[in-house]
Amino acid sequence: INAEYGVFSLLPGNHHLVFHLRAVCSMFVICRTRSCWGGFYRRCYSTDTSGLKKRLSQLIPEKQAEVVAVKKEFGEKVIHQVTVDQAYTGMRDIKSLVTETSLLDSNEGIRFRGYSIPEVQEKLPKSNGGTEPMAEGLFWLLLTGEIPTQSQALGLAEELNNRVNIPRHVISMIDAFPEHMHPMTQFSAAVLGLQTESIFAHKYNEGISKKTHWDYTYEDSLNLISSLPTIASRIYNNLYRNRKHIPSNPKLDIGANYASMMGFTNPVFCDLVRLYLVIHSDHEGGNVSAHATHLVGSALSDPYLSFSAGMNGLAGPLHGLANQEVLRFLHHLQKDLKGEVTNDQLAEWCQKHLASGQVIPGYGHAVLRKTDPRYTCQRNFALKHLPNDPLFKLVSQLYEVVPDVLLKAGKAKNPWPNVDAHSGCVLQHFGLTQENYYTVIFGVSRGLGVLASLIWDRALGFPLERPKSITTEWIKNNKTWY
Repeated sequence: INAEYGVFSLLPGNHHLVFHLRAVCSMFVICRTRSCWGGFYRRCYSTDTSGLKKRLSQLIPEKQAEVVAVKKEFGEKVIHQVTVDQAYTGMRDIKSLVTETSLLDSNEGIRFRGYSIPEVQEKLPKSNGGTEPMAEGLFWLLLTGEIPTQSQALGLAEELNNRVNIPRHVISMIDAFPEHMHPMTQFSAAVLGLQTESIFAHKYNEGISKKTHWDYTYEDSLNLISSLPTIASRIYNNLYRNRKHIPSNPKLDIGANYASMMGFTNPVFCDLVRLYLVIHSDHEGGNVSAHATHLVGSALSDPYLSFSAGMNGLAGPLHGLANQEVLRFLHHLQKDLKGEVTNDQLAEWCQKHLASGQVIPGYGHAVLRKTDPRYTCQRNFALKHLPNDPLFKLVSQLYEVVPDVLLKAGKAKNPWPNVDAHSGCVLQHFGLTQENYYTVIFGVSRGLGVLASLIWDRALGFPLERPKSITTEWIKNNKTWY
């Protein structure tokens, strides 16, 4: 009997029974035969205590009918003409995906279901004692397009806490990872380890109607979201806290609970984690982590497989690891400057830095053409809670200097800071100094957005994604252009 995880195991020959004991009234039994891929198990769904699933089931038929009508009226309309340059340069700006949860405007920044970040901060429910919006409320908004009530957000927090179930093999796997393995590699692998619990995979192997795909995707997605802070905090504690683990607190919302399990009790830091989870959750569907999750999911891979693919993309230096590069740049800059300098001196340093063939990380964005609102809200948070922090003061000074330097050098269409230019310095201030870990927090957040989108992918019956590729020879020899 394992008291910490509530697991009792019997191993008779080639079969085993596992009874997962839950703090909630329901109990489920898993029966697994190793000779069968994914095994066979029977699991009772967690009760829809928040009412989110019921509300979503009401909205899906309406949205399905809307999409049918849109395709009938506009199906033959051309959304975008693709140039050869775009085919060679990462398909930038090609409008070819439908993602319902958010839309990125080049001037306004991200809107979650039509709401800007300041509006989300104002309108979404806060936890008791908190000043920043709860991640649970944001997830409700992404799924339904509706601002939840305080009761609905708290109900979803309770439901997610009741869903947490980390199998023993996943705990053992995380604990066995070598300390030199990057935290993101551990995180992605742990998500794959959880795939044994996929309801979608089991039901699909049984044979189910396409109309029910969203149902089982929903169940997997909420189970996965509920588990992310626990596996992420275990990775953190193994690497940076001598394997000292703190149990999950079912009375807390996701943000505060995640902070608590990493050993942080400062209520301001809990608010920072809430803010971080909200603003990093979604950035429409074309970014690497969102698109990878959508692409793999289009093959009807279950949410665990799909989300792990997205996390592998997030781990790339050009995506989720960018804030690490910013921090390294800031520390290098602090060491080089040896104290406070004037704006002119800082501008001169930046000019020399660019002239040497290096970049100033954290500035510019593939879509945005003004300061990233995610940067602005973190800056406002820092002005309120850490105005005299030396690293924050340097970040602020760079904000005053770098855009002009980049414009004069002709180095960026958008010389303004993005979210990565700020996120590291506030985490450092509160003692979360392990920059290699920052992308894991990003990953926990991104689960809210990409999994909400994945549920809608299945609800709307989106097919296998399969764009047509061409070759350079095809481009050169395309006679229709001459």
